[in-house]
Amino acid sequence: MLIVSDLVSSGMTRRYKKIPFKPYHDKQSMLFPPNIDELVPPGHPVRIVDSIIDKVDIQSIVDTYAGGGSSGYHPRMLLKVLVYAYLRNIYSSRQIEEALKENIHFMWISGMSKPDHNTINRFRGKRLDGHLKEIFGSVVEMLAAEGYLSIKEVYIDGTKMEANANRYTFVWGNAIETQKEKIRQQLEEIWGHVQSVYEQEKDLPPTPDFEEISSEKVENAIAQINEALKDRNTSSEVKKN
Repeated sequence: MLIVSDLVSSGMTRRYKKIPFKPYHDKQSMLFPPNIDELVPPGHPVRIVDSIIDKVDIQSIVDTYAGGGSSGYHPRMLLKVLVYAYLRNIYSSRQIEEALKENIHFMWISGMSKPDHNTINRFRGKRLDGHLKEIFGSVVEMLAAEGYLSIKEVYIDGTKMEANANRYTFVWGNAIETQKEKIRQQLEEIWGHVQSVYEQEKDLPPTPDFEEISSEKVENAIAQINEALKDRNTSSEVKKN
């Protein structure tokens, strides 16, 4: 158990009452880092998608590559990432790129590969032209038939949203079986949104990398946060919790 007794702030030591906290060692390295596979539970949706796409014949996609030149990302990996992203209601290539760097399930299914949004867009626009809609639709229909997945209409305050961008969401778990025809109709509307996102993104300029933030700016931000917290009144009700 960690006991916090004092805090050094702005060059001064301030005494606090002793409060028990659980140990927190965010900068500590692991002698034996966990295997990424151990962090993904058995039966997780990402494993289901992975096993399905592993069995898909992707020869027609492979045939779109000219061959030679430098190596590129494997089309099966990119296909898995796209299908899983769509089933997680993520359609933007930039958001997929971010998930590949931050989300353990995307890291797992990509084998820690980190294609950027330009690569993702080129793949789905050039390599998957005429393929992705059929593949994705087949995966959704199969998962729905098995009870893994359903497509829910999104409501806010009891009112159905008409905007395609937010109208439907994929729901995992104990899914309610939906008729095939209804699923196909919903998929058509979802696919319309997927295509609109792709069209908006494919001609956008590359996103610049983050520049290193100067230590001076960091110190100024810390000082502002500390100043804001210093005079914050904590209610007696909060202290009881």
